[in-house]
Amino acid sequence: MGDIGRLSANKVGVQEEEANTPPFPEKVQVGGSPVYKVERKLGKGGFGQVFVGRRVGGSERGSGSGALEVALKFEHRTSKGCNYGPPYEWQVYSALGGSHGVPRVHFKGRQGDYYVMVMDMLGPSLWDAWNSSGQAMSSEMVACIAVESISILEKVHSKGYVHGDVKPENFLLGQPATPQEKKLYLVDLGLATKWKDTNGQHVEYDQRPDVFRGTVRYASVHAHLGRTASRRDDLESLAYTLIFLHRGRLSWQGYQGDNKSYLVCKKKMSTSPEILCSYCPPPFQQFLETVVNLKFDEEPNYSKLISLLTG
Repeated sequence: MGDIGRLSANKVGVQEEEANTPPFPEKVQVGGSPVYKVERKLGKGGFGQVFVGRRVGGSERGSGSGALEVALKFEHRTSKGCNYGPPYEWQVYSALGGSHGVPRVHFKGRQGDYYVMVMDMLGPSLWDAWNSSGQAMSSEMVACIAVESISILEKVHSKGYVHGDVKPENFLLGQPATPQEKKLYLVDLGLATKWKDTNGQHVEYDQRPDVFRGTVRYASVHAHLGRTASRRDDLESLAYTLIFLHRGRLSWQGYQGDNKSYLVCKKKMSTSPEILCSYCPPPFQQFLETVVNLKFDEEPNYSKLISLLTG
């Protein structure tokens, strides 16, 4: 049957946490932060949930750690991302601190049953932008997104990490009506893994067909097959993201049921770049062909990838 035949039929990616966790606090103060009132929910990540936090007391807008509004990411202490301690994502944010395109974490700590990160408040995701632009973006707009996202991934990779869940929902624009409103940010680092070990060497290749990390629609074929994540996987997921934003659909959308992951993987493997990129400008196909042919430990030529899409 080969690799794909051994894919677990009921494997559907990262499961969201069960709904039986205790209620979220009404106010939060962690790690020397101001007191924040927990307001509306913004969304869910791989393991956590994100809310708007409004600073209690003081009306000045401020920015950074003094902002009136922040994003509060809650992760329950029993979450899969918390292995008997603070969330793994905290380590990743610490390592990537200040990197281009990665939001800043201003405070973090535990309150009750939850670990909390106080982060920059950001704007809509690329998914939101795609939705509000008629579910199709111009090739020029997607090329601009591509340039910025490749450069963000290059910075993440330069710190030894692979993001592991590149998709439109995980790219956010800056907060509207601020100087950052047109900047792009990569969020949700809970599935990030190291491609480089402590000695600076590339991690070794392994394959575990029963393990899947990521989002079925945008995951690389290697991720479906349970292969160790490396830089090529983020770029393959980015290629699918860009094609989706421009075309509005990927060939493998619509599968349902327990063996969805298997069927999607099979379709990805049987769909040629030419077919997938029909109705896209030629650079999209060249980009996809380049990234799907990268070797496991190959260093991507990021500047060449950018020039493909801007040439």
